[in-house]
This record gives sequence, C-alpha cells and structure tokens, in this order.
Amino acid sequence: MPAHLSLRHFLLAMAVVIVWGTNFVVIKLALGQLPPILFAAMRFTLALVPAMFFLPRPNVGWRNLAAYGMLIGVGQFGLLYLAINGHISPGIASLVVQTQVFFTIGLSMRLSGERVQPFQWLALVLAGAGIATIAAHTDGTTTVLGLVLVLFAALSWAGGNIAAKEAAPSNMLSYVVWASAFSLPPLFVLSFALEGWSAISAAVLHANWQAWVAVAWQSWGNTLFGYAAWGWLLARHPAATITPMALLVPVFGMGASALWLGEPLQPWKLMAAALVMGGLAVNLLWPRVRRFALDTGR
Repeated sequence: MPAHLSLRHFLLAMAVVIVWGTNFVVIKLALGQLPPILFAAMRFTLALVPAMFFLPRPNVGWRNLAAYGMLIGVGQFGLLYLAINGHISPGIASLVVQTQVFFTIGLSMRLSGERVQPFQWLALVLAGAGIATIAAHTDGTTTVLGLVLVLFAALSWAGGNIAAKEAAPSNMLSYVVWASAFSLPPLFVLSFALEGWSAISAAVLHANWQAWVAVAWQSWGNTLFGYAAWGWLLARHPAATITPMALLVPVFGMGASALWLGEPLQPWKLMAAALVMGGLAVNLLWPRVRRFALDTGR
C-alpha cells in the first residue's frame, strides 16, 4: 500500500482507477447500440444535468470553460469513441491514450520555455517504442486510423489539462460539470451532420437498458464520481502519493478487455504495454526517486 495512505483512502483510489480502466470496455459495449458522437453528447448531457443545479459555476472565465469543454468533450472523448467504434481495441486504446502525459509536458514546456530533462527524454523514448510496437502490429482489431485517432484524443486531453492548469479551479468537479455545457452544441451538431437523424432516432428508440446504463456510467461513474473522488484524495494527500496509482488504469483497461471481450494479449501487446507504462513510470516516479536518494545521501 502506498505510504501515508490509509486503507480506506487507498481503496477509494483503487475504486477510481478501476472505474477509469474498465470504462473502455463499457464504451465498446455501448457503441454496439449508440452512434459514437451521439454517445459522447449523451455522456456530457448527463454530466451537466442535473449536477449544474447543485454545483456553483466555477470562478473562471467563460472562454477557458469553453476551451476545456471543447477539448475534452469533442477532442478527447469524441475522437476516442470514434476510434473504439471498430478502429482500435479497448485495451490498446486505454494504453495509447495515456500518452496524454507526454503531450501535456510538451505543451507546458513550449508555453513556459522550459527544457526537456534527460529522464523525460528516456521516458519519451520508452513510450514511443511502445507506440511503434503497436503501429507495427495493426490488424483487424487495431488499425492505423484508430491509433491516430487515439493519439489526437490524447493531444486534446493534454490541451484540456493546460486549460485546467491555467484556470486553477478551486473545485475541479464543478469545473468539469460546467465545461460540459460547451461540449454539447458541437457534439450534437456533429452527430446530426455525420450520423444523421435516422441513426440518432433509431438508437434512442431501440437502445436497451444496458446502453442507457453505460451512458449513466460514463457520466456519473467515470466523470462525477471519478473526478470528485480523485480531487478529494488530492486535497488530502501529496500528488506524489496519489498520481502514481493512475499507472494502473491501462492494467485494468487491458485486463477488462481480455476478460469481458476476449481481447487476446499477445506477447507484442504485453511488450508495448511494458514500454508505454515504463515510460510513464519513469516520467512520474524519477523525480521522486531522485529526491529520496538525495535526502538519504545527506
């Protein structure tokens, strides 16, 4: 168990990680009945209503809220749903989208003018080798298009991270909920334009209870519970104690996909996962290990 984390808080963090990891399988199952962009629009509708009536509007500018809503709603999840809709397996998607960490660092450094540190180059090389391994093994379940879509979803997620960092909201859950209002118009417009009214009406009329549970799970479990619980933990523990647990998200994503959907875990997938997660671990843990080594060496 991570140091300085009580059993109750550790279990709460694990619950969030499990929800976020298995979420990719939930997406895949729902896409069997719902068009991807419509599904994304439904997700953010339920994330907004009724939560907006119980959470005050965050004290940030409307432009920032709009940027975050567009980047996360349309860019991250719109593209992710399109990719999982027949172009990439949920397990691989759960792994590749974690490259948002490197995109976030790159965008942040470009804006601040900071230089990339040697350990960050090592982390990037490891993760890049993992992505290259996936690209070299594209087949019927994972395509080049799917890989590209998820990489752009990760880039959009990184842009959302930068917007949130600039806003520095005191309540991240309120920020996410109110930003959802700006996700809805473009998602519904894109759904009507690309998926068509007939597909939308057929999906709404004929989707079974499992599809609606999936929409609710995306909105209330993945978004509201996930952000509220994670933010609550970060407010009570150092980020260095909580954030490393996010490395388990692809573990649960790939494991759930293998268990529930029968996604095979070939040696190349395990190698790609080890490389990408190794890169994430180096980037996240190296500064902490270095500080510990310096402190113990004094």
